[in-house]
Amino acid sequence: MKFAKDFLFGAATASYQVEGAWDQDGKGKTNWDEFTKIPGKTFEGTNGDVAIDHYNRYQEDIALMAEMGLESYRFSISWARIFPDGSGRINQKGIDFYNNLIDECIKYGIVPFVTLYHWDLPLPLEQQGSWLNKNTVDAYLEYALLCFNAFGDRVKHFITFNETVVFANLGYLAGAHPPGIENDPKKYFQVIHNVFYAHAQAVIAYKKLNQFGEIGLSNVFSPAFPVDESADNIFAAMHANQFQMNWFFDPILLGHYPQYVIDKLSENNLLPDWTEQELATIKKAAPLNDFMGLNYYQPMRVEKIKGEVGAHINTLENSTGSPGNPSFDHVYKTVKMDNKRYTKWNWEISPTAFIDGLEMLKSQYGQIKLYITENGLGDEDPIIEGEVCDISRIHFINDHLLAVKEAIDRGVHIKGYYAWSAIDLLSWLNGYKKQYGFIYVDHNDNLKRKKKASFYWYKDVIASRGATLK
Repeated sequence: MKFAKDFLFGAATASYQVEGAWDQDGKGKTNWDEFTKIPGKTFEGTNGDVAIDHYNRYQEDIALMAEMGLESYRFSISWARIFPDGSGRINQKGIDFYNNLIDECIKYGIVPFVTLYHWDLPLPLEQQGSWLNKNTVDAYLEYALLCFNAFGDRVKHFITFNETVVFANLGYLAGAHPPGIENDPKKYFQVIHNVFYAHAQAVIAYKKLNQFGEIGLSNVFSPAFPVDESADNIFAAMHANQFQMNWFFDPILLGHYPQYVIDKLSENNLLPDWTEQELATIKKAAPLNDFMGLNYYQPMRVEKIKGEVGAHINTLENSTGSPGNPSFDHVYKTVKMDNKRYTKWNWEISPTAFIDGLEMLKSQYGQIKLYITENGLGDEDPIIEGEVCDISRIHFINDHLLAVKEAIDRGVHIKGYYAWSAIDLLSWLNGYKKQYGFIYVDHNDNLKRKKKASFYWYKDVIASRGATLK
C-alpha cells in the first residue's frame, strides 16, 4: 500500500490568501487589493490586507509544516512584491522575502514548489487591460525570468499559472473575480490564449537557462460525466470535456488547440485573435513541459439543456463551482444528483470519479507526469473542548489519497500530492468561513496557530508512506 520514496507529500497555499502585508516593504497593489474593496464583492467585505500574516510569520508556519513532516510546500509568489508596477522597477525586499522563505523550507528539508501566478496581478497591468493586453504577456516573461534567475538555484519545480479556467471564467463570464466582466465569451477565450502564450514563452525561456529543474502548469481537473447513458447526455459530457478539459490541456501537452472547440468558436466568431507566431510558440513549448498539475475537488455531472435556459447563478455562494449553472453556450448544465455526496458548499465528493478522470486523461495524453497540486475539503471545522476536530477532512483526504494510489497502480504517472491547504487561509470570495487547512488560525486571538486533528493524521500518513490510510 505504500507510496514510493520519491512521491512528494505536500500542501499548498497562495500568496494573496496567506501573506497579508499588502503594502509592506515596497509591495505594489494588485487587482485583488482593489477588487475586494468594492462593496458586495466578498463575504462580509473580507480582504487580504492582513490575511493570516504569513509574510511576517512564515518562520513559525514553516516550522509547523516541518513538525507535520511535510515533504514539499507549494506556495505562490506575489508578482507585485517583485515588480510593484508590473514590470521595470524591481523591489529587492520582495526578492529577499521569497529567498528567506525558500531558505526556511530548505533548512527543514521541505522541497519548495513555486507557482508564479496565482491570480494576483499587479494593479497597473490590470488597469491596462489585464490578460487581454498582450503587454501583460511581455511583463509576465520579464517577471518569470527574474524568478528563475533569483530562485532557480534552489527551486527545481515551477508552475507558471494556476487554474486559468477559474480566473478567466470568473473574470469574464461570471463577473465574480477581477475585472468583474459578465458574459463576454470573446474576452474569455482571448484571455486563455494570451495566458497560454505567456506560459509557452516562459517554458522556452526556462529551458534555455539549463537549471535542471522542471516546469509545468496547474489546471483545474473536473472531468465531466453524463447524468445517464442517454445519447443527449453522453454528447453533453463530450462537449463539456472538450471545452473544460481539452481546451486547457491540449495546447499545453499537445501544442495545439482541440479542433472541435476551434470549429465551434469559429461558427460563433469567438476565436481568439492569435498569430501564427503565437501558435508556433505554443507548439514549440509543448514537448518541453515536464509535468501537468491537477487541481481536483469534484467532477461535473452534466445533462444537455432542452427548452428554456436558466439564468447563471452569480452569487458569492455559487460562483465557484457548485452545480446548477448552464454552460456559456447553453449546450449543457451541471446537475446536483440525489445519489451523490456533497460538501456544505455543494461540491460533490467523489474519489471514484477522480480515478475515472485520471484514466480518461491517460487514455488521451499517454504517460504524462502529474502532480496533484490541489485537493482538499472546504468545511466549517467543529471545535470541541478546545480541539479542532476536522474528522470530515481526514476522511476526504484519506479517500482521495487511496484514489491516487489506485490510479498509480493502474499506470497513471503521479509523483506528488498537495493538500489544499497547509493552513486555514482567506477564501477569495468566502472570507474565513470556509476552512481547508491542517493548521487552524484563530482570528479572535491574534491569529494564533493551532494544530488540528488532521495535522496529526497527515503526519502519520507521511511518516508511514501511506500505510496508515484506511
